[in-house]
Amino acid sequence: MFSVLVLHGPNLNLLGQREPGIYGSVTLADINQMLEAEGRSLQTQVSTFQSNHEGALVDAIHQALNLHQGLLINAGAYTHTSVAIRDAIAAVALPTVEVHLSNIYRREEFRHHSYIAPIAIGQISGFGAQSYRLGLQALIEYLKTQTPKS
Repeated sequence: MFSVLVLHGPNLNLLGQREPGIYGSVTLADINQMLEAEGRSLQTQVSTFQSNHEGALVDAIHQALNLHQGLLINAGAYTHTSVAIRDAIAAVALPTVEVHLSNIYRREEFRHHSYIAPIAIGQISGFGAQSYRLGLQALIEYLKTQTPKS
């Protein structure tokens, strides 16, 4: 059984009420419940964490080492600004999938750059809450290819 840490960055605690035209009406609790159910179907333990604070996200990434086999992250605005989160992911060297609810490449120019993408195994954006499900599925498929068969 795999274990995956799902990290939600700043302002994602306001999903369901924050700019519903961009982010939809699904709440963060809804997304977490969907991921936990999807994890069960994939025989994967899913742990979730949200913070509006960069350092708390960095600490959670560090703590993931030796606890989880992969990371699924929506770093929110930190995607475009945080070298610290990028460096933390690189330091723990856990396979990471970056997800976004909206298609960041159809939005403002400053959102087109991700510090995380170059060190992630993949990126999924633009599918609303389903971006998380697709990201989890992709991460588990990747982990299966990396795990020796006994």
